[in-house]
Amino acid sequence: MSSMITTTTWVPRGFAAPFPTKYNFDEEEFERIASLAKLQLDDAKEDLEEAQENEATPEKSSGKKEQENKPSAEDDNASDTEIDDDLKEYDLEHYDDDDEQGEGQSMAMFGNVKSLAYYESNEDDPYITLKDDVEDEEDREDLQILATDNLLLAAKVEDELAHLEVYVYEDEADNLYVHHDIMLPAIPLCVEWLDIPVSKPGVEKDAAANFVAIGTFDPDIEIWDLDTVDCMYPNAILGQGGNAEEDKKKKKKKKKSKKANDEYHVDAVLALAANRKHRNLLASASADKTVKLWDLHTAKCAKSYSYHADKICSLSWHSVESTVLLSGSYDRTAAVADMRAPGEQPMKVGVESDVENVRWDPHDPNFFYVSTERGVIHYFDVRNASKDPAASKTVWKLQAHDESVSSFDLNPVIPGFMATGSTDKTVKLWNISAEGPSLVVSRDFGVGKVFSTTFAPDKEVAFRLAVAGSKGTVSVWDTSTNPGVRKAFGQRVPTKASGDGEVEDRLVGVDDDESSSSEEEGENEEDDDEEDGAALSHDGDSMDED
Repeated sequence: MSSMITTTTWVPRGFAAPFPTKYNFDEEEFERIASLAKLQLDDAKEDLEEAQENEATPEKSSGKKEQENKPSAEDDNASDTEIDDDLKEYDLEHYDDDDEQGEGQSMAMFGNVKSLAYYESNEDDPYITLKDDVEDEEDREDLQILATDNLLLAAKVEDELAHLEVYVYEDEADNLYVHHDIMLPAIPLCVEWLDIPVSKPGVEKDAAANFVAIGTFDPDIEIWDLDTVDCMYPNAILGQGGNAEEDKKKKKKKKKSKKANDEYHVDAVLALAANRKHRNLLASASADKTVKLWDLHTAKCAKSYSYHADKICSLSWHSVESTVLLSGSYDRTAAVADMRAPGEQPMKVGVESDVENVRWDPHDPNFFYVSTERGVIHYFDVRNASKDPAASKTVWKLQAHDESVSSFDLNPVIPGFMATGSTDKTVKLWNISAEGPSLVVSRDFGVGKVFSTTFAPDKEVAFRLAVAGSKGTVSVWDTSTNPGVRKAFGQRVPTKASGDGEVEDRLVGVDDDESSSSEEEGENEEDDDEEDGAALSHDGDSMDED
């Protein structure tokens, strides 16, 4: 069975509910799901009817031949063996026949849900012998999340099944396990944690919460409550699929049009970025070449922007100027735009190939990073950007990998600490100093092609790095156990300064038995060996590429 993890993100400590609640399928929830699902089923029915109309009708002659060769019903009955008397009562001959449905039961998915017998408590159910309090207590213990635990969200694909796995990472116990998962409609491409409740009745709009936004190959963005287990449907859908019943006619008119518009995406959602200062704002980037700004209070698109010429694959909000958004595109540019001025052309910088990721420097807001599919990391000064990307100059650029830099992250706590992951299956840690970057360690985690490298967000676990890739496994590495890392960054975090003795390597994964043996071999030998493989160029000078 083939599987892969496309992206991961951390949830800071203190936001997850200590005891997540089980999903409650009540009358109100049924009505909400039924209305949303009916819209999707109606759309699917229209698509099917269109496809059938476009199909060429078979020749009449071939139809006659098929009719002549088709055996009659009498022949079928004659050839059937006699049914056993014990099976006659089950009427297996008509097992696959469709039941007659009334007009109000057109939804196969949910039409019979309300007819199921259920009891308000297990005490009333004659088939359940365990007491409620015993079962509930066991469930609470299984679901409990401690204040010292981190959640790690991993978007996973297994064959044709897509879902979001919610891991719990227990740092003190060196334990990583799947807490629960969320089924997804299509292959997930981006995941963004939200600290604000979205479409949750009875909760203040600006209260602290634990939600997640997920972008997939579908143009809609799904938003789920991470503190509710076994949900059947997302809390909200940003896009065409989330339109209310009254907008249905309007939606049908636009359904056949795949042109980019100002209301919703019409192609895959490739990037998401939550604004941590204006918490109700979520930015999304799509293959339809637009950036959209969503108001999470209303679940509607507030503004749409079109200043890139190709697919937009990465977004990052400025840490100080909270209305400034950095975006990267396959048009080989990165743009710095103020969302308050939608009609103004943004400042841009150009790179040598398609952009993979963009990030603001969390420790110096004047600078930002851009990674490309040719394995290069560019470091730009935003003050030198202009409206002509060809005129842009890098502060420095680094040939970090031989293949695409599919992911990279900057440590939010430790200045100058960068991790890069590549489709060449390696993860590299870099020390960014005034002179430029230098390689600290390179490592193959056995996760296949690396699609995600993310640092933990809390100071207590600042050295923890999550790594995931094409083999469908995720590992958390305590990078402070590496001598090279302690030497480079120990003084920047005094509480983590190294001692004289050796420190045992800490690599935590779901399948520890498979990874423990391969992770230890050659680690110290690789600390400095690969520095010669990193080609560095300062002040925009040309760089030889393989």
